[in-house]
Amino acid sequence: MDSKTTKMPKVAKVKNKAPAEIQITAEQLLREAKERDLEILPPPPKQKISDPEELRDYQHRKRKAFEDNIRKNRLVIGNWLKYAQWEESQKQIQRARSIYERALDVDHRNVTLWLKYTEMEMRNRQVNHARNLWDRAVTILPRVSQFWYKYTYMEEMLENVAGARQVFERWMEWHPDEQAWQTYINFELRYKELERARQIYEQFVMVHPDVKNWIKYAKFEENHGFINGSRTVFERAVEFFGDEELDERLFIAFAKFEENQKEHDRARVIYKYALDHVPKDRNKELYKAYTIHEKKYGDRSGIEDVIVNKRKYMYEQEVIENPTNYDAWFDYIRLVENEGNLDDIRDTYERAIANIPPSKDKQFWRRYIYLWINYALYEELEAEDLDRTRQVYRTCLELIPHKIFTFSKIWLMYAQFEVRCKDLKQARKTLGMALGMCPRDKLYRGYIDLEIQLREFDRCRILYQKFLEYGPENCVTWIKFAELETLLGDTDRARAIYEIAVGQQRLDMPELLWKSYIDFEVSQGETEKARQLYERLLERTVHVKVWLSYAKFELNAENADNINVELARRVYERANDSLRSAGEKESRVLLLEAWKEFETEIGDEVKLEKVLAKMPRRVKKRQKIISEAGVEEGWEEVFDYIFPEDEMVRPNLKLLAAAKNWRKQQEIPQSTQNEKDDNDEEPGTPEGHPTQDSSSNDGSTTAE
Repeated sequence: MDSKTTKMPKVAKVKNKAPAEIQITAEQLLREAKERDLEILPPPPKQKISDPEELRDYQHRKRKAFEDNIRKNRLVIGNWLKYAQWEESQKQIQRARSIYERALDVDHRNVTLWLKYTEMEMRNRQVNHARNLWDRAVTILPRVSQFWYKYTYMEEMLENVAGARQVFERWMEWHPDEQAWQTYINFELRYKELERARQIYEQFVMVHPDVKNWIKYAKFEENHGFINGSRTVFERAVEFFGDEELDERLFIAFAKFEENQKEHDRARVIYKYALDHVPKDRNKELYKAYTIHEKKYGDRSGIEDVIVNKRKYMYEQEVIENPTNYDAWFDYIRLVENEGNLDDIRDTYERAIANIPPSKDKQFWRRYIYLWINYALYEELEAEDLDRTRQVYRTCLELIPHKIFTFSKIWLMYAQFEVRCKDLKQARKTLGMALGMCPRDKLYRGYIDLEIQLREFDRCRILYQKFLEYGPENCVTWIKFAELETLLGDTDRARAIYEIAVGQQRLDMPELLWKSYIDFEVSQGETEKARQLYERLLERTVHVKVWLSYAKFELNAENADNINVELARRVYERANDSLRSAGEKESRVLLLEAWKEFETEIGDEVKLEKVLAKMPRRVKKRQKIISEAGVEEGWEEVFDYIFPEDEMVRPNLKLLAAAKNWRKQQEIPQSTQNEKDDNDEEPGTPEGHPTQDSSSNDGSTTAE
């Protein structure tokens, strides 16, 4: 039998592995078991005890079961508690007490065990036993507040006030939490012991030096009518916390206390002191309470002060979060300037200008540089400190990276400041240094304006020469230079400047220069020279505005034989011919409109009819839209102008087309006759097929 191998039982193979149609979940199984009461055991039958012998037998069996459970696991406190409670139910207090003591030997730190033990003693009115147990419990576990609460409650229920107070004093030596102190204070207040409660508060705020505890102490004094005592507590709290640990809640409570006592001036002083000493990031509620107080009891100036302080706090937060937010600095400085405190204003300006832009890009400096400008203007106009103003300007100029970019405004303002200080030499030195380091158009113009105001025209000429060497393409500079010479009465010099200017190869606004030159000659009464200038200008450009200006000039010019109208009409005719040859249709339309107005106002009907005959027709056309890549993108409608003078050329084109058609008709019969002759000479050629020569002739005719 041993040699034979043990056979494993056969396991039936599952043929159908598809899921069942009805799925049963674990939840459903549990619910069905609950409904059928499968796990409910029937209660044990009630046993009636009829004589002492039976009772002793029952008690013996129960005690044996409890002792067995304890022997199996003596660390399970639940077994001990059940055993002791059963003995208590059998009125065996001594046995229950013995069980509790045995359990305490096993685990003397079990809070539940102590509570059950003492509750049993109190239920059975064993006061001394209970007091003894509470003493043992609080000695072994002094940090368990529940023992102290129940101990003091028991003593108070027994009307042993002195004993309860003694327990509280023992408890307070362990410096318990805030609720324990509050319970002791409420105990004394129940027996009207205000002085004892005050002494407890004194110890309380020293053990737990929190703001809310000081506020509770002060409210205790206020609620019992000790106004001066409450104020003293608040003052002691402010001194206790010092300037570093101040809390807005303390000042708000202090101010509201004074407000309740109708001491509004005191409350206002408290709020202002708090706003000056509490850190800005912890006084939001303080501002709100101060604003409400001022709205209730303050005047307009007080409310404005509150709002100003609140705005200052907001600006402080903004500049702390983003020091380069120069708009916030401007608003902050404007607010501080309205207060008028010189030291605060200077300190704010110094803080603002210390935030130099991180990049050397000029766009980041545009707002920043105005901080320096405002600072310098404030020092000059408000503080009237010229030395400090000069120092601000110089520091700013040293800070700007002039090799990369500069601000002409700063140089000019500094020079003007030195002029106001009657130091002309320093002003010229400053501007000269600016032109040497970083020449700019604005610097040249500002320097020239300064010299013109000082009537130093020779210096102006030198500056203009330097300016034109720096930027010869600047037409405005040429014009201003010529105007200066004109004002000085040197027309030849002005004309020479204009001639040099129009001879420049590259100009930024040549039309402005030519117009100024022509206006100069007109103002000098040199009509012929002005006409020559127009002719020179038309050699360079045929713009319609030049022609219109030329015609207007001829109309208004002073001529001896009064031929202005004829000269102007001649200009219009030349302009029309020039624009027609140039193909400028829109410019030509503008010219004809101006010509029509001219003939309407001055000319006769015959001349007007000639101009009207030249007016174009406006037609709508379609043209292809071609992208930059050369791809057709559709069609668009455009307006075009057709001039009668252009249509007059078309009859010649029609005559040429008619001549070509006639020539073609003449050649067709001749080619037919040649084909017949060729067919007679070459019988092998298929009928109806033209020869190579005839086909080539036919193609050439089609090409024509």
